[in-house]
Amino acid sequence: MRAYPIDSPQAATRLLAMALVADGHLAPCELKTLDRLGASRRLGLSPEGIKSVIDIFCKELMHHQRGVWRGSAGLPIELRTRLLNEVRNPRVRSEVQRMCEAIFQADGQLTEGEADLLEAMACAWRYQPIQGVQTATP
Repeated sequence: MRAYPIDSPQAATRLLAMALVADGHLAPCELKTLDRLGASRRLGLSPEGIKSVIDIFCKELMHHQRGVWRGSAGLPIELRTRLLNEVRNPRVRSEVQRMCEAIFQADGQLTEGEADLLEAMACAWRYQPIQGVQTATP
């Protein structure tokens, strides 16, 4: 999968795309949730730009999965973590996480793939020590 600049609107939007297809299908009510939340305004990308990132992600996902559609839940943990780590700004992470949660609630059910993505976000975005600062060892 292509790399986006760290904390770019495209990197953040790709995480929303991961959420949209975490359960293997794209529900219209989930897409409407993006509009209702003002995702375009909140992430600083035009509505067309958001659609483009989602389309590109789905195409890359199909290629990565060798044409067998399993949604984003089928991504290897290492790749999912790399994509999550393209968003480092705590404010943007918080925005993305809230929007992902709203996407997951849109259809009234939390699937295993959606729960897995929320857990991956929690694991990838835990507190990271400041580089260059040594932690004391007991």
